[in-house]
Amino acid sequence: MKNILLIATILLLSTTLNAQKKDKTYKVLTACGQCQFDMNSPTGCALAIQLAGKKYWVDGSTISDHGDEHADDGLCKKVRKAKVQGTFKGKRFESSSFVLISKKKKKKKK
Repeated sequence: MKNILLIATILLLSTTLNAQKKDKTYKVLTACGQCQFDMNSPTGCALAIQLAGKKYWVDGSTISDHGDEHADDGLCKKVRKAKVQGTFKGKRFESSSFVLISKKKKKKKK
C-alpha cells in the first residue's frame, strides 16, 4: 500500500512540475522594424514590436502573416497595436500568439 501511495505521489508531483506555464500577454506597438522603428535589418522588412520604449525583432510571426505590409494600412506604412504572448530573449521576442488589434469605429452623435 505504501508503494502505491509513493508512486501516486511521484506521478502527481512530476505532472505538476512539467506543466506548461502560460506566456504573459502584452499590449504593444507593432510595425516593420526597418520602415517604422528605424531598426537596422540585413534582410529588409521584418516584424518588430515596441514595449516600454524598447524595440524587439519578432520570432514566431512574420510581417506578411498580418496582411500586405505595403498596403495603406500595412505594417510598413503604419504603426499598429497588437496583443501578443511570448517571451523576451535578449533583443528578440519569441511569439506564441500575435494578434493585431482592430481600430474601433466611433459612433456619430445625432
